[in-house]
Amino acid sequence: MDKKNKQEITLDDIARILQDGLLKMDKGFNNVDRRLDGVEEKLNGVEERLASVEKKIDRIEGEIIKKVDTVEYNSTKYRVKKLEEKFA
Repeated sequence: MDKKNKQEITLDDIARILQDGLLKMDKGFNNVDRRLDGVEEKLNGVEERLASVEKKIDRIEGEIIKKVDTVEYNSTKYRVKKLEEKFA
């Protein structure tokens, strides 16, 4: 290298360069934080909707169980009636 192209760097220059880099990193982290906050809000919404869906599924399952129990009861009742008629 030529001595003419050499440039001396002071501690203040290094400190300024470091500070600029750290400020850029801080802005980048702020953007990431904002994006993560948006994701967190969406996840909360999804969790609420999922809880609502689970409640509906539980209710539907209960209704189906009632219907199946009723059908089984009526079927058994019908079969017993037919047996009684046959053997009575």
